[in-house]
Amino acid sequence: MRRAETVARAHPERRDLFLCHAWNDREGPAKELCDFLESYGATVWFSEYDVSLGTSLIQEVDRGLANSRAGIVLVTPALLHGLESSSGLAGKELSALLSTDRVIPVAHDTTFDALRDISPLLAARSGLTTGSLSMKQVAQKIAVATAAAG
Repeated sequence: MRRAETVARAHPERRDLFLCHAWNDREGPAKELCDFLESYGATVWFSEYDVSLGTSLIQEVDRGLANSRAGIVLVTPALLHGLESSSGLAGKELSALLSTDRVIPVAHDTTFDALRDISPLLAARSGLTTGSLSMKQVAQKIAVATAAAG
């Protein structure tokens, strides 16, 4: 049995990946990426699935970050706008992820050049883009890398 599966059974709160995304992307590309990742066997902390009604979003995000081995930042025009205007929770999540070596940027409907204008630190990380791969292919590459690291 894969080590990650053993850990998941013993600690259901732990995840392979934390998915950082803009609020406006939660029912579109973020959900699509999460669902593809899970279809490839990765466990993903995703606010739409992991934050229950009536709970503190900030506390749940903090717990999700602490219990995830790596983070994905889904970089979209909405996320770039939020980072540029310093609004939203994604900027706080990004700050926490950038303090580690565990972050993978995924550019969707934007470019790494546009990201570099807003967050040079994130743009300097090795990542993927849906400009050259489908969202399904991106998810497969991340899931394979996550399994290899687990």
